[in-house]
Amino acid sequence: METPHHRPARYDVLFEPVRIGPVTAKNRFFQVPHCNGMGRAYPSAMAAMRGVKAEGGWAVVCTEQCDIHYSGNHLRELRLWDAQDIPVLARATEQIHGHGALAGVELAHNGSFVPNLDTRAIPIAPSATATRGNFPVTARAMDKSDIRAFRRWHREAALNARRAGFDIVYVYAGHDMALPAHFLSRRHNQRTDEYGGSLENRARLLRELVEDAKEAVGDTCAVAIRLGVGSLIDASGPTPRDEAEDVLEMLAELPDLWDVNLSPFEKDGQTARFAQEGFQQEHVRFAKKLTTKPVVGVGRFTSPDTMVAMIRSGTLDFIGAARPSIADPFLPRKIEEGRFDEIRECIGCNICVASDKLSVPLRCTQNPTMGEEWRRGWHPEYLPPKDTDDTVLIVGAGPAGLEAAVSLGRRGYRVLLADRERELGGRVLRESALPGLATWRRVAEWRLGRLKRLPGVELLPGNEITADLVLEAECSLVGVATGARWRADGVGRNHRGEIPGLAGLPVFTPDDLMAGRLPEGRVVVFDDDHYYMGGVLAELLADRGCEVVFVTPDSLVSSYTQNTAEQGAIQRRILERCAEVRTSTTVGAVEPGGVRLDCVFTGRQSTVEADAIVLVTGSLPVDGLYHELTALAPEVLTGAGVRRVVRLGDCLGPGIIAAAVHSGHLFARTLDTGLTDWTPFRRENVELGWDRPIPPGSETLRLLTEGRDRG
Repeated sequence: METPHHRPARYDVLFEPVRIGPVTAKNRFFQVPHCNGMGRAYPSAMAAMRGVKAEGGWAVVCTEQCDIHYSGNHLRELRLWDAQDIPVLARATEQIHGHGALAGVELAHNGSFVPNLDTRAIPIAPSATATRGNFPVTARAMDKSDIRAFRRWHREAALNARRAGFDIVYVYAGHDMALPAHFLSRRHNQRTDEYGGSLENRARLLRELVEDAKEAVGDTCAVAIRLGVGSLIDASGPTPRDEAEDVLEMLAELPDLWDVNLSPFEKDGQTARFAQEGFQQEHVRFAKKLTTKPVVGVGRFTSPDTMVAMIRSGTLDFIGAARPSIADPFLPRKIEEGRFDEIRECIGCNICVASDKLSVPLRCTQNPTMGEEWRRGWHPEYLPPKDTDDTVLIVGAGPAGLEAAVSLGRRGYRVLLADRERELGGRVLRESALPGLATWRRVAEWRLGRLKRLPGVELLPGNEITADLVLEAECSLVGVATGARWRADGVGRNHRGEIPGLAGLPVFTPDDLMAGRLPEGRVVVFDDDHYYMGGVLAELLADRGCEVVFVTPDSLVSSYTQNTAEQGAIQRRILERCAEVRTSTTVGAVEPGGVRLDCVFTGRQSTVEADAIVLVTGSLPVDGLYHELTALAPEVLTGAGVRRVVRLGDCLGPGIIAAAVHSGHLFARTLDTGLTDWTPFRRENVELGWDRPIPPGSETLRLLTEGRDRG
């Protein structure tokens, strides 16, 4: 029996109730608005995910941004254009309220941030401007009637939010991506009327929106401002200054809550590669000095001691979180119950951000159940007890093998986990030793900590498992999680055949560098993987004194990291550290003493001198054991008691660590990872029927909102 956990008294401050206008949060844990790739396309999945957060002890659980009008439409997010959208949102508030949490909604109009390609409405903005990105769309300047209409849309959305059951209504002026933020910004707002020019004029719309919302719903709902720090730069004086502090001082007592964070999102949502836990403190500590209203802020908080310091220092009233609440939805409850060693800490990789950018349901490296709560019925803390008499041998203790062993052990299965290395963790250990990736070690550490408390799991480090040993193990289920290796022939996305002439230079792969075998001198790093590995290895070599020439067939360095909101920071660092950066360029051939580079568009050739080349291209599964076992006669396997052999993680298909962890969890839940003839999860179909807006005051609206309108 486990020893009961006790929470030390110093953490009690985190569980004090806090008043937010007309409502009260039961503790200081606040899941701030965050996107999730589900939104209005997957309303049941979205609602279930938010409900699990509430179950995990978060006092406030917010939506992602919620579009208020079709003229500012963000394809991935929620919407509240009119009462027709209330049922989707009500499904979320019901799940949140079911566990005693407050529900918050972030009302948003994206202005020139979106091109409205689907609605075909011309975007609107404080001043005429090109829309964000490279879409050939220009936002038109709003006239006075547009501003009045926008206020009307926002007020009606606040009323509909109350009808949907929300307790906190956000006015969104953050991340440099919403109309109120654009009106505040000198860069976006060149107006000369009462909504432009002075800060008081530029803040007029934000003030009006808050006043409108408080007049509409303030007797029952709190009204919050989400304010971005870092993008409201006034360069008119001798030194540039951020006007966010002036905005907060000007409107200090107007809202019921201030949510203050960095802007734009690339600064707010920095990965662990570029920012440590609590990194926003120095930027937002001014807020509490200017207002008596509660303040929430974020900083990828995972340490209870850091959280307490944020409160005790007077920096924050609420511990805000997006990514930590994804990695561990039960983080508050674990702190409350003193189960600190069970906290599944966020590693700051931003694969969750990538999910939203790519419009797919949210996923997480640490938490494989994220996004699967509704469609697969997976819960982050509870697994069903075992329903077979299998004993399981897992070969390979990387992220897939560790996750499979932990989850199978929690289900009550007897598990043998073997690995050829003395230290368990596989690729996670190797990669976490690279520059900026130290937090990734948490993927292994959390699971190893759990395994040591599971009596049915036996760890067998330092064991090379052969087919003969598998047959002798007396296990009915075999999971082969032996990982993958990086290719040394250059085959990848750009090259479908081996790069010619590789014998002419020393060739290294990421596996070589992670094992400590490093090149010297002038080194070409050829990145045809386009995620983090090429850039991290280039940093490593530059730090070790190599003269690095970075080559990639894409037009950007580490182009996939546009999805993890770190591409700009990575490219800046590579440009600073490397001797030369060649984009839109491939390795045509290796020659003695050099590398021939070809332009991917024109084929124009050039040669760079090099002492070695590092190939960051494709990967191959290390699946020899799997094929050796499955090639045996069926009677040999059955004679040894083996009924199934399954590949897990990179052994099944090389990919990201999050995919490997998910694969291990899938194996633990279903005892297989293979494809099926049926779809193994629930799908959500768009309901057909409504073909017109629902007018205010109609009987349809009454039926939709009956019992939910607390006004």
